Order: sequence, then C-alpha cells, then structure tokens
Amino acid sequence: MGGGMNESRILHTIGYSTHELETLIALLHQHAITAVADVRSHPVSRLAHFCRPALERHLKNTRIEYVFLGQELGARRDEPECYVDGQARYDRITSLPAFRKGIERLERGAKRYRIALMCAEKEPLDCHRSILICRHLVANGWEIRHVLANGAIEPHATTEERLVRRMEIERTLFQPTLTRDELVQQAYEKRAAQIAYRPSDEH
Repeated sequence: MGGGMNESRILHTIGYSTHELETLIALLHQHAITAVADVRSHPVSRLAHFCRPALERHLKNTRIEYVFLGQELGARRDEPECYVDGQARYDRITSLPAFRKGIERLERGAKRYRIALMCAEKEPLDCHRSILICRHLVANGWEIRHVLANGAIEPHATTEERLVRRMEIERTLFQPTLTRDELVQQAYEKRAAQIAYRPSDEH
C-alpha cells in the first residue's frame, strides 16, 4: 500500500441499539469487520441475542471473532481510584493499568483483524466508546470510523464537530482565540461529565 493510513491503526465502532441480530451482523459484514471487541462493562442485554454467550456464538458462526474487553475498557469501573464525588472520571480511567492493557490488546489485534468496538448505544456521542476510548485512541494516532445505525460511516473528526455543536462550545469574548482542538477538548470534558457512570444511579 502507499503512504496512506496504516490499516492496523484503523478502528471501527458500532452500537447494537435495538437492532435485530441479523442487522448487526449484516452491518459488520458490510464494513468487512472480522472481530468485535465488546466494551460493555456488563455484557448483558434485555435482548437475549446480545448477551455475551449468545452473541459470541452467533458471531463466530458468521466468521467474526469476539473478544470481551469490558473489564479493561468498560465505563463502569470497580477501581475506587476512578471516582471523584461519586462519579467515574474518564481521565483517571485512562491512567489505569487495566485500561492500558486493553489498548495494548487492541493494538495487537488490529494487526490481524479489522476490529469494531461494540457497545449498546447507537449514537456515538451517547457512549463511552467515543467519549472515553476513542478520544484516547485518536490522541495516539488512530483513525476512528463509526458505523451508524443506517450503515453509513462517520469519521471521528465529524463526530467531534457534532460534539462541539451539541455541547454548545464556542469562542467567547473572554476566550476569542480558542483553537479547534481546545474547543473539542472542552466538549469532551462537558460530555464526559454528563454521561460518566455514577454507581448511585443504579439504586
């Protein structure tokens, strides 16, 4: 190949949402995905076919590998050092040895497979796969492509632009010279504060 993006540094993401199993598999095949990395902290679902044992079996039957990385890359952490005032902090999660181990597994896997990170939410901006994991990956030279519910691909740069608009981050009289990267980082922080896990939410 020429001087384009290193294929081993390209990663897809997908949210199964309320898809039928056949729809999810069709989307994965459409984009030539050969391995799914499940980043749900708890790989269970109201839809039985998306619970880990069934999903793993069905994927392997269609020649798509499955790996569970929820312990390494999930958003609902057991490590107490991740929490501040009862809420998980994404910056603390990315510094965990377990998180780094998960990223290393992705790096090794991406040399052999075309991987999609999978979680439940169909909208990338609603899910930690984008606001936590992909933010970290992009900062380290990865190209991220989100598979949307309609099968279209959204480059992560476009996702970030939507994030800035959604979070209503803009230059102000007091910060008139903010760069695009600074606007994006502010948007990430704001969205993380909105969606990061709080154990109290389950009670």
